[in-house]
Amino acid sequence: MPAPTRWGICGAGKISHDFTTVLHSMSADEHQVVAVAARDVGKAKSFAQLHGIPKAFGSYEELAQDSDIDVVYIGVIHPKHLSVGLQMLAGNKPVLCEKPFTMNACETQELINAAQSRGLFLMEAMWTRFFPVYQEVRTALKRDEMQDIRLVRAEFGANVTNVPRCIQKELGGGAVLDIGIYCLQFISMVYNGEKPEEIHSTGTLCDTGVDETVTVILKYSGNRLGIFTCSLLMPLSNEGFIFSPQGHIKIPAPLWCPTKIETSWGNMEFPLPPISATTNFTNGSGMCYEADEVRRCLLKGFKESPIMPLAESELLSSIMKKVLMQLGVSYESPSKASSV
Repeated sequence: MPAPTRWGICGAGKISHDFTTVLHSMSADEHQVVAVAARDVGKAKSFAQLHGIPKAFGSYEELAQDSDIDVVYIGVIHPKHLSVGLQMLAGNKPVLCEKPFTMNACETQELINAAQSRGLFLMEAMWTRFFPVYQEVRTALKRDEMQDIRLVRAEFGANVTNVPRCIQKELGGGAVLDIGIYCLQFISMVYNGEKPEEIHSTGTLCDTGVDETVTVILKYSGNRLGIFTCSLLMPLSNEGFIFSPQGHIKIPAPLWCPTKIETSWGNMEFPLPPISATTNFTNGSGMCYEADEVRRCLLKGFKESPIMPLAESELLSSIMKKVLMQLGVSYESPSKASSV
């Protein structure tokens, strides 16, 4: 039987809490959390005590150099994804990095290049992709009824304008990067990672300069469309739809962590595995699916996940860059803004 996958956790915030909680709910024969690192060693120690983690570090470099770690989960705010990711890869650690991968297309390429040059596993933590509902969608797309898809539509909105992380630019705020990416990855998955021929975006900005409410129209070859709206200001339907002349698929809310699928030929439900502790985010126990995918890939010697490949992370990053440019928002460094 293969040895357990030993996880190191970067960051001691809410998302790291949820991921660690879920790992502890899984079989210890398959997943173990052995270390946590945060910039504040006090926070790292408190996190370790709460979760029963043997090691707590006050720097990410210490975790990167720990030989007892098989893979690192990066749950810091996304402006720090690149620097922390590069540290982990330099320490020869495979990496699961929270979405969005980085702040812009140039950074995404740099992170991927670093992993590939070292022959290390790297994956964007698009946990949505690994839910059983999404597996069912991928299966359903092979049906005769769905062979002529013409429109994919998605919405994700919530009133989070009182959350600094969501609206402050220096913290990586903005609707597209934070929640719009869930809608975009849904459209991209349906269209098999194809690059759109046209991208049209419109929206409004917060007083802080980040995008607040955005609608994007993507036109693909063969007159196929993808349309999504995301908002930090107001709740939306938070659903996803796939339409063809012969049939349709609906993912009821929450689109990003669903348990139900409705189709023109029937409905199905996929209950989440129970966990003993609570999570900060809706349906957090579903993070188990991406954890299992990482373990599966590592055991098989894969350098990326076929379900969330690096080429698609690159594509999503490049599309979001163009969307934000059309809105007048940029997260590029001045020296690199015109090079990607």
